[in-house]
Amino acid sequence: MAHQGSFEKDGIVKEALPNTLFRVQLEDGTLVICHLSGKMRMHFIKILPGDKVRIEMTPYDQGRGRITFRYK
Repeated sequence: MAHQGSFEKDGIVKEALPNTLFRVQLEDGTLVICHLSGKMRMHFIKILPGDKVRIEMTPYDQGRGRITFRYK
């Protein structure tokens, strides 16, 4: 369940960066820096470039997000 003030978008991971950061291209073409959510770290879900993911963003910072789900 998403936080009250956040919204979710889908994108494709373009690049893996250090410290579990990823560069994700959204469906509208914008690039966003994202980190993994705690549940994904806890369950050792791996993310690779090319994976389709769902990210959660706040309206305050459109350049950052959190990866919450990896599509199969």
